[in-house]
Amino acid sequence: MPTLRVQALHIHPVKSLGGVAPEVMTVEPWGPAGDRRWAVVDADGKAVTQREQPRLALASARPLADGAVAVAAPGMDPLEILPPTVIELVPFILFGKKIEAALAHDAAHDWFSAFLGAPVRLVHLDRPDLRRLVNPDFALPGETVSLADGFPVMVANSASLDALNSLIAEGTRAEEGPLPMNRFRPNVVVSGAPAWAEDHWRRLAVGGVEFRVARTCGRCVITTTDQATAERGKEPLRTLARHRAEGKRLIFGQLLVPVATGTVRLGDEVRVLD
Repeated sequence: MPTLRVQALHIHPVKSLGGVAPEVMTVEPWGPAGDRRWAVVDADGKAVTQREQPRLALASARPLADGAVAVAAPGMDPLEILPPTVIELVPFILFGKKIEAALAHDAAHDWFSAFLGAPVRLVHLDRPDLRRLVNPDFALPGETVSLADGFPVMVANSASLDALNSLIAEGTRAEEGPLPMNRFRPNVVVSGAPAWAEDHWRRLAVGGVEFRVARTCGRCVITTTDQATAERGKEPLRTLARHRAEGKRLIFGQLLVPVATGTVRLGDEVRVLD
């Protein structure tokens, strides 16, 4: 039986921006350290993602020491953003639910407003008392998440992407493929498993960290956005609708909750426990 390995790790410090691919990732109860701790909020108090602003794909964020982040984008001067020291909590809406986060400094608001051409603000959520609860339909008591869509960690299987790209190549939008893994924005990419093997995973040990598989990952329009150009197409949603539909959800990857904290490294063995 082939050995499963961590092929890649990904952290996205600002929700919907490009991120980094570290060799080491610290896993906290609510997700990888530094992952999705910042988010953009519009003038109406709603979180802004690539769903509404595909242009966010052109910006990137790099984690710095002590929770700070460096952002960059075409036509913009790079900016280093420190976590707010004077905590001013503001409410905003994320997927229809009101939550609170700390307001970043004015320079961050100005930077993102100039980049998007619309008034927005940047918020920061990295306090244990402000964590969001994981979807109770799929959570165990007390499980929390930062600003990720709904669960702390997403895992993808590289062989499944190869299989998906083969299906795209056979379809009517073959010119849109092959798609890179960054369309799916996973935290952990696993190699060595057969395509779609992740459908049957229930518990994983990645290096020395155990994870509970909460549910499959339903995909949205962000996956149709070229992360290098911000242009949108039809794939992979067209092909997922034909081959990977789970009710109304189009699925690729699995959503995980850490059972314990620890460190995951590039090349670590991945063991399927259940």
